[in-house]
Amino acid sequence: MADVKTWLDAQTFQVVVDSTPLVSIDLLVRDSSGRILVGERVNRPAQGYWFVPGGRILKNESLADAFARLTESELGVRLAIADGRFLGLYEHFYEDSIFTDGGERISTHYVVSGFEVRLPDGFSALPYEQHNQYLWLSECEFMTNESVHAHSRWYLDKEKGFI
Repeated sequence: MADVKTWLDAQTFQVVVDSTPLVSIDLLVRDSSGRILVGERVNRPAQGYWFVPGGRILKNESLADAFARLTESELGVRLAIADGRFLGLYEHFYEDSIFTDGGERISTHYVVSGFEVRLPDGFSALPYEQHNQYLWLSECEFMTNESVHAHSRWYLDKEKGFI
């Protein structure tokens, strides 16, 4: 396999976001009681909304490697893709992007592989780079709370996504 590419510089990434869909993995994370983890988004798109953890797949990074990297960086625990249950393929369209604050009108388009994972009991090592706080919500709270972004709620809606 070729070397995995690292993050792009801001100018190059702006061109990519403006020109192509981003490929990512989102994680519907449950605890042993079945509650769902959401974090309040720090960055655009979806800034200020409660959202499930996840992130982009890097160039030349396999899905299994991306899954392990993202679970470690987003949850603080490295999980194998075999530990997840595939929920489907989803498309997320946003009118803004990380570059919106600079006056640019660049939208964001993600193609997302959704996975469900369970965290072990007593887990408490959540990082605070992408989310400034976290909540554990019952499935009912998750589906009815308007502050939880619709794209996150889609992971429990059988009418959304492609399997």
